[in-house]
This record gives sequence, structure tokens and C-alpha cells, in this order.
Amino acid sequence: MPTLAHGVVLGYEPVNSVEIQAHYDTGEPMAEAQVVVYAPDDPTEPWMQSTTDADGLFTFTPDTSQPGNWEVMIRQAGHGGIVTVPVAAANGEAVASNDSGADDNGTAVVQRQPDTTSSENLSSVQQGIAIGAVIWGFIGTALFFVRGKR
Repeated sequence: MPTLAHGVVLGYEPVNSVEIQAHYDTGEPMAEAQVVVYAPDDPTEPWMQSTTDADGLFTFTPDTSQPGNWEVMIRQAGHGGIVTVPVAAANGEAVASNDSGADDNGTAVVQRQPDTTSSENLSSVQQGIAIGAVIWGFIGTALFFVRGKR
């Protein structure tokens, strides 16, 4: 009786992935945060959309045929930021802007940008203005309700 069989072909390709860790300044991970990745050749159209995992981690493998600065935007509940990931060409050529963001092997290295939503990044003048604006808002709201109907 004839039998049918099939074989399996396995292969591998080394890839250089980028892992991004997203967390609040309190240390709490940004679990299930929205992630949008933009390729350098089209910074207005998302190349990939995903979410972080429960630990605030997101991993992707940029296309090395598109060398340049990849933008990764992570947002959750009005908080977030953008990370620039410089990626070298597949043939090892340096990125045009060459901010020393890629090593000699073409491995992408994340350059951290400060999260501008944190109050730690504000000067004392900026903090004073923000506090004054909040107080002014409370006073205005209280006066609105106190004035009564006419």
C-alpha cells in the first residue's frame, strides 16, 4: 500500500530586533499601550501598529533595506512619547545622519529621548506657571458657580 509523506525544511536568519521598554516615571509599566512605528521613507504613514505587553515591552525588527531614523510612538491615556531608532543599511553602510545610533555591525541602538510629560523635566519657572494656571482655573470655576443665576 503506498504511503504519503512529506519532509520539513528548516532555516534561520539572524535578525537585529529592537526592544522598547515603556513605563511611567513611577516605574509602573505601560501595559497594553498603543504603539505606532514609522519607517524613515514615509514618516506620515504607519509601518506597523501594535501594543506593548503586560510588562510594557514591545519588540520589532526594522527593515534594514530602509536605513535611517525609525520613529516609535507609544501612548496610553494621554501619556507617551516618541523614541528614535537609527537603523543602518543591510550592507553595513552608516545611516545618513549617523548619530552614532548604530554600531559597526548595523545593530540598531535606541536613543532615549526625555518624556516631556513628566514634571521632573520642567524648570522651576515652568512649574510655577503650571501651578498658577491650575489655581486660576479653580478660582474661575468657583466664581462661575458662586455668581448664581440672573
